[in-house]
Amino acid sequence: MYLKNLTALGFKSFADKTSLDFQPGVTAIVGPNGCGKSNVSDALRWVLGEQSAKALRGSGMADVIFNGTDKRKALSMAEVSLTIGGIDSEQLKTAGVDLPYNEVTVTRRIFRDGGSEYFINKVSCRLRDIQQLFMGTGMGRASYGIMAQGNITQLISSKPDDRRVVFEEAAGITRFKQQKREALRKLDYTEQNLLRVSDTIREVKRQIGSLQRQAAK
Repeated sequence: MYLKNLTALGFKSFADKTSLDFQPGVTAIVGPNGCGKSNVSDALRWVLGEQSAKALRGSGMADVIFNGTDKRKALSMAEVSLTIGGIDSEQLKTAGVDLPYNEVTVTRRIFRDGGSEYFINKVSCRLRDIQQLFMGTGMGRASYGIMAQGNITQLISSKPDDRRVVFEEAAGITRFKQQKREALRKLDYTEQNLLRVSDTIREVKRQIGSLQRQAAK
């Protein structure tokens, strides 16, 4: 897997539609302070499902929308699309997405009124679908595929349990642990429903017994 293209419109400093093409291998984004290098990594993190405004260096999620300048009006919407190349279609199937392609494009939009839209290959989906698509690939929103300033120091000084999460993501087992949690949650929900049904059956039997006794008098 590799980043193939990142396109942003109205996201932070990208007031105009900006498209960045990447090739397999190492790509460096360089420039002076304040030119928007960090906004590129923020766009990557955001389109992959980041829900923390703080992680995106903002106080609210609407802060990612271009806020205007003295010469340009603020925009009402932000959109980022990320194309990933070199994906095995079998890997997509394990994520519950049947896409017979070797690349996939995910898109995320946000509006100032708070509304959001998500797409996988231009097909509307849920945020959860995008998160599950990349879960366990090392490209999830919480993975260390995107390293912000201070992440390395934080990782070195973190607790063993926190470091284990990183290794689990790198090993590709995060998805399966999530599926296990989902299965246990559904099992618990089913057991609770069975208890309620059992209570209802007992109550109905009690009422039937009472009616039978009254009918026998």
